[in-house]
Amino acid sequence: MKKIIPLYVVLILVVLIVVIFFSLGTSTKMVVVKDGNIKQIPIEMQIGVYQDGDCGMVIDELKDASQVIIKSGKTWFFHDHGGFVRWLEDKEFRDSAKIWVMSRDTKRWIDAKEAFYSRVDETPMGYGFGAYEKNREDFIDFDTMRLRMLRGETLRNPLIRKQLLGK
Repeated sequence: MKKIIPLYVVLILVVLIVVIFFSLGTSTKMVVVKDGNIKQIPIEMQIGVYQDGDCGMVIDELKDASQVIIKSGKTWFFHDHGGFVRWLEDKEFRDSAKIWVMSRDTKRWIDAKEAFYSRVDETPMGYGFGAYEKNREDFIDFDTMRLRMLRGETLRNPLIRKQLLGK
């Protein structure tokens, strides 16, 4: 009997942990992809409700949020512009998708392909590409941002970081 008691205690702890894990998973209804956005317009997002389609993290601020929408109306959400570039690269709808980014200067949704991008902003994943509606001398366009992201020329790269920030 003395040998069985520790086994029961361990079994009860495992069951308790599993129950807690599943109850947390079902109580949080995160949105990763949303259907029905046929008009391909930005969906009003709430903090803590949407999950990044690339890395899976909860989107807890909107200043670097993005939305990728395809013609069928499916919408994916991202918390760093570099993430949607990476995620979208191997998708068959890459060229036809509508992409919206939150503008840091006007605080509204703008077409990602019309936006201008900083290379040195602090972003959730550390890529550094903040989106802006108004251009400045040191900003880059969408195609340049995309290319630099795919090449790994981001603030996550120590050489690029030192070149851009001096640290």
